Amino acid sequence: MAIYSVDKLIAEARRLAAEFRRTTGKPLPGVSGEIAEYDAARFLDLEICKQKPGGYDAVGRGAREGWRVQIKGRVIFDEDKSGQRVGQLKLDQDWDSVVLVTMDENYETFEIYEADREEVENAMDEAAGSARKKRGAMTVARFKIISRLVWTREEGRIEDGVWNNRSGR
Repeated sequence: MAIYSVDKLIAEARRLAAEFRRTTGKPLPGVSGEIAEYDAARFLDLEICKQKPGGYDAVGRGAREGWRVQIKGRVIFDEDKSGQRVGQLKLDQDWDSVVLVTMDENYETFEIYEADREEVENAMDEAAGSARKKRGAMTVARFKIISRLVWTREEGRIEDGVWNNRSGR
């Protein structure tokens, strides 16, 4: 039996990662991905795969029943900084959607975006000849354009899917 609950450990990881960044000016490696997985599972009703099958990190429950979901996390330290990237998208493997968990400088999630495989592949096809497509790379800004907002800190889960990411609502 574990001494600490996962909730407490994640809260401490957030605190340590934020303090490490403030002290050193560098992010603590690997922490944002773990926090992103935890928050995506909690907020979107996903079950994290204990043994990663490759291609996806979680399987959906409820409205996403059976969906295989890649989870990406990005801490936004400076809203004005352009060119921030989503982690490598595994285009050659099996998955149904990608969620991008965006966190503030305290590693607290403030928005989650989701894009279906078709949306991601279409966006990557538009970048056809670029080296970015070969690496499965995409900017956060581009991902927000092709995806839909599915959770916010203020509203919680957004179910209806009637959200226009170009106009802000």
